[in-house]
Amino acid sequence: MREISLGLCGLGTVGTGVVNILKNHKEEIKYKLGCEIAVKKILVSDIHKQRDVEIDPNWLTTDPDDLVNNEEIDVIIEVMGGIENTNVLLEQALKNKKHIVTANKDLMAVHGQKLLKLAKENNCDIYYDASVAGGIPILRTLSDGLASDRIQKIMGIVNGTTNYILTKMTDEKLDFEVVLKEAQELGFAEADPTSDVEGLDAARKMTILANLAFKMEISLDDVEVSGISNITQEDISFASSLGYTIKLIGIASINNGKVEVTVEPTLLPQDHPLALVKNEYNAVYVYGEAVGETMFYGPGAGSLPTATAIVSDLMEVIKNIRLGISGNAYVSPQYKTQLKENREKYTSRFIRMEVYDEAGTFQKITNVFSEESVSFAKILQLPASSKETAEIVMVTHKISKQQLLNSLDKLKGLSVVKDIISYYRVDGEE
Repeated sequence: MREISLGLCGLGTVGTGVVNILKNHKEEIKYKLGCEIAVKKILVSDIHKQRDVEIDPNWLTTDPDDLVNNEEIDVIIEVMGGIENTNVLLEQALKNKKHIVTANKDLMAVHGQKLLKLAKENNCDIYYDASVAGGIPILRTLSDGLASDRIQKIMGIVNGTTNYILTKMTDEKLDFEVVLKEAQELGFAEADPTSDVEGLDAARKMTILANLAFKMEISLDDVEVSGISNITQEDISFASSLGYTIKLIGIASINNGKVEVTVEPTLLPQDHPLALVKNEYNAVYVYGEAVGETMFYGPGAGSLPTATAIVSDLMEVIKNIRLGISGNAYVSPQYKTQLKENREKYTSRFIRMEVYDEAGTFQKITNVFSEESVSFAKILQLPASSKETAEIVMVTHKISKQQLLNSLDKLKGLSVVKDIISYYRVDGEE
C-alpha cells in the first residue's frame, strides 16, 4: 500500500492546522507509516473564501457526497462541528467502509457509543482523541497506556475558556463580565459563551472520559453540571483566605461499582497541581488503583495542538489498515451503568451565607448542621456591608450531597439566615 486517500470535513482553524501538519511533516509521517497520505477532497461551505493555507482548488467541494460516497477515499477527518447533520454524514461514511477521525466532542458525547458500534460492524475505526483536551493525549492514555489499571477517579480542567476567565478573576481581581468580554475579544470565548461558562462543554468531555475510564455507558444526562457565571470576587477572596483556589473542575469517580460525574466550580488547595494551571491551559489528573496519581498537562485547544492529536489518530488508523486489524478498537461497555445516589456522593463543601447579627444566631445554625451530622474543618465570620448582618463562611469535613441539601433546606427556613450566598465543592485534599 503506497498511498492512503483522505477526505477532510471542515477547513477552519483546526482543519487548516491538519493540512499544514500533513504538508510540513510529510517526510516524517511517511517514514513512520511506510506510505503517503493524499488529500482528495475537502468539504467547505464556501469554495471561494480566502484561506490561510495553500491548497489545490480541485480539492474543495460543498457536497458531502463527494467525500462519503467517493470510492477513492479511505479515511474521513471531521473537524466541522455540529451534531445531528454531522452524525448523519459520518454514519453514511461508516456504512461505506470509511474510517473516521473526529475532534467533535459534542457529537461523541451524544452519539459516540452508536457510532463506535457502527464502526465495528463495518470493520472500520473511529478515533477521537482530539475531542478532549486538544493536544493532550488523554483518551489514548486511558484506552492504551493505562488499559491494565482500574481507574478510580479523573479530575481535571478540560475547558480553556473558563480557566482563562477564572485565572484573570483570581490574579487581577477582575469581575466575571469584564474578563468574559476580554476573552471574547481575544478569541478565547465565543460570541455566545453559554456552552463554556455554564459547563456544558466540559460536561461533554467528562462524559467521554467517564465512558472510557469506567467501561460503562455514561450519557450526558448523567452528568451534574454547574457553571462559573455566578462566581464573584467575594467568593474568590474568601476561598483564598481559607487557602483555596476556585477552578471549574470536571470529576468522574467510581466506588463499589457506582459512578458520579460532575462539572462544577471547585475549591482546590492552593498548592494542588490543578490549582496552578493558568489561563487557557488544560490538565487532567488520573487516579489509578495500581499506578497511583498521574497528571497530564498541555494546551486544550488551538489550531496546531488539536491538529497534532488528529493527525496522530489518523496515523493509528492507517497502521491498523496496514496490519489488517481495523474495527477492533471498540469494546462494548463491560459493566452495567450504576450511578451514585445523593447519599453516596461524598466531598467537603464550602458554604457562604449572610445572617442577622443577633444573639443566638450561630447556635441556631449550628443546631441545623448538628442534626445532619455535619462538622467543620474551617469557619470564618466577618461583618457584612449592612450593620445588621454578618457573613459566615465555612468548609465542612466530607459530607454526602444529601446531607448538604438537607442542611441548606433547613437553613433557608431559619429566620436568622438572610441569604445563602454560595456553596461549592472542595476537593483535592486526599
